[in-house]
Amino acid sequence: MSTAASTVRDWWPGDRAELESRLDALVRENRFTISVFFPLNGIVLLLASATVAAVPDWLAFTGTLILLGTVVMRSPLVAGLAPLVDRRAATGIGLLALYAYAIEYVGVHTGWPYGPFEYGVSLGPMVSGVPLGLPVFFLPLVANAYLLCLLLLGDRAERGPLRLAAVVALVLLLDVVLDPGAVALGFWNYEGVTTEGALAVLAGGGFYGVPLSNYAGWVLSATVAVVTLDLAFDRAALVRRLAECEFMLDDMVSFVILWGGVNALFGNLVPALVAAGIGVGLVRADRFDASLLRP
Repeated sequence: MSTAASTVRDWWPGDRAELESRLDALVRENRFTISVFFPLNGIVLLLASATVAAVPDWLAFTGTLILLGTVVMRSPLVAGLAPLVDRRAATGIGLLALYAYAIEYVGVHTGWPYGPFEYGVSLGPMVSGVPLGLPVFFLPLVANAYLLCLLLLGDRAERGPLRLAAVVALVLLLDVVLDPGAVALGFWNYEGVTTEGALAVLAGGGFYGVPLSNYAGWVLSATVAVVTLDLAFDRAALVRRLAECEFMLDDMVSFVILWGGVNALFGNLVPALVAAGIGVGLVRADRFDASLLRP
């Protein structure tokens, strides 16, 4: 057997448990790079793409780079959830991915339930107007919100209606941060809504260029997704995993840094403050520790 083949054989994990252990170690050893460097680098590249004409075409809003950066920032969540993905959870994730594609396809082609909108930037490969990597963008928002609510609610998370309502509310707050920043960057735009007048709802400006119908649509889509996720995973196992896996919510840290920073630099005060509030929630849940700030 050749040396190269032997090296590959020695490196390749022997079973799922070893693979999960290696993924845990990889994320744990690179927390700063994944959760701080990548979002900060993302702010620079995205703002340069949106505002600096001198950025070369191959670098400005490159869909592959956007998707790759997002996948890297999602890796702590993936590593954290991996040991808990059994057949039921895998089925739930698959259904959620199909649901994400279906509702986005309907939204792009009919304007329901979010309001008429179109993508201004290709977020990776696009199929029928929908990003192929859509589940990578959407599903982690729901999962992160669910995990953070489990930590913040504590024993109160046992009360189903309270748990589900809290998660849906947090997903909505995440979109209050995400959508204005994405519109400011030109990721997508809504028909008949401008970004002039940050809070000019009555003047037709929506909420930082986002129509209120978008948030009504997110209540619907988030409710379906949260209920599905709640049924798919063993909640007690999630709580145990959260207790032993300190990096499991690092993707939420990346979100706060990236989209909080984008909104702040575009002068979107309310979304930036909401992002800061989510950051406070991470601190209260002991999920934003000093080790994240040390390379």
